[in-house]
Amino acid sequence: MANLSIRKLDDDTIARLRIRAAHHRVSMEEEARRILRQAVTPSKHLGDLSMQFFGTESGVELELPQHAPHDPLSFAR
Repeated sequence: MANLSIRKLDDDTIARLRIRAAHHRVSMEEEARRILRQAVTPSKHLGDLSMQFFGTESGVELELPQHAPHDPLSFAR
């Protein structure tokens, strides 16, 4: 695994990282890893998730019933 050193972080950033890490009950180093991992991980889109769960491999073929033609609804008074 690689190592990364980050220089010139201001005191306020370090303090906020320390508080955030304490809130999550992890070390500052682990909190920084989590933040970086989340920042560079591609987000999943709703369409991608629906294809994953309901795509062609896991979908169901449905036969739609035939309907008789009808006049469109009219909302005029």
